Amino acid sequence: MKLGFLLFDYFPFGGLQRDCLKIARLSAARGHDATIFTRTWQGDHISGIKIELFGQQGWSNISRNRSWLKQLATALPQHELDGAIGFNKLPNLDVYYGSDPCYAAKVERLKSPWHRLLPRYRHFRALEASVFARGQRTQLLALTEQEIPRYERFYGTERERFHVLPPGIERRSFSPEQQRATRERVRRQNNWRDDENILLLVGSGFRVKGLDRAIRSLASLDETLRKQSRLVVIGQNRSGAFERQARSAGLGDRVHFLGGRNDVFDFLLAADLLVHPAYSEAAGMILLEALTAGLPVLTTDTCGYAFHIERAHAGCVLASPFEQHACDRVLAEMLTSPRRIEWSRNAVAYAAGTDLYTCHTRALEIIERVIGAKSAH
Repeated sequence: MKLGFLLFDYFPFGGLQRDCLKIARLSAARGHDATIFTRTWQGDHISGIKIELFGQQGWSNISRNRSWLKQLATALPQHELDGAIGFNKLPNLDVYYGSDPCYAAKVERLKSPWHRLLPRYRHFRALEASVFARGQRTQLLALTEQEIPRYERFYGTERERFHVLPPGIERRSFSPEQQRATRERVRRQNNWRDDENILLLVGSGFRVKGLDRAIRSLASLDETLRKQSRLVVIGQNRSGAFERQARSAGLGDRVHFLGGRNDVFDFLLAADLLVHPAYSEAAGMILLEALTAGLPVLTTDTCGYAFHIERAHAGCVLASPFEQHACDRVLAEMLTSPRRIEWSRNAVAYAAGTDLYTCHTRALEIIERVIGAKSAH
């Protein structure tokens, strides 16, 4: 089959981008003709997959999106695809891979009512409706059950259009000796002492991931514990506002921005705690990566995969509505808790006995079935 994978922009450190590439590569390996349609591409081109680049045209996100939609409307029919798979909310998709939360619900939960009067809201709400409105034909790949009732509430989406996928992280194995060696190497390379608490935050959207909350919680620690702790931030995002926040809180030398990296798992092995106090997260793949590394987690219940942390007994999940003082208190408790070894062991055991690994294979099977049935008609 000729399959088109549609994505606003590709960069190698985004979870959605990695998911798109993994499914496209799997489809090519199964003999399908796979093309990724995107505005921009950072990184190497991939053997066996075609890349159609459109560029960004426009001065704002909305104008760039509208320009690309017009380009797609012209270009896609010329490719005579059997099916289009979207990784962003776009019209006329056969399958949508839904790693983003419900936009309408997120705005209602996090924004003032006047926000709904803005052109930005109307634009993204219309894109969401083009996928989820009742009567649309797009089949929906969901990473968790959590978002489905929200789409049903706002759009009347038919439940039978949803297909819930298992997670899809890489299976890992390492010995205690390898873990210790990696911890020592990473800390030595970065001039961090072995007895320091390394708090790790990973994600390419610092604001959504709750980096401001993490910085406030680090600043709230008592002086002794604060001087024993560092916050290490990995991700491809603008850091200026958060660097200023850290300096204003007296943490200029305790918060480190390392950019996007390909060796995130080494840092998971070297850290003492993953902090992920996200505002909104449909899934949260990094939570599961932390489980495979045996790294205890502090997160919020707005993350779709937070239930795995609770089931694994591998850390703490903050309940909604979020309260900064509760986050501050739990961080201090976790850093001084004798349960850290227990949380770590629980995490590794859970990752070994739970299917956290087959998302992309399952997604492709559904894509093949949906588009195969369409072609048969």
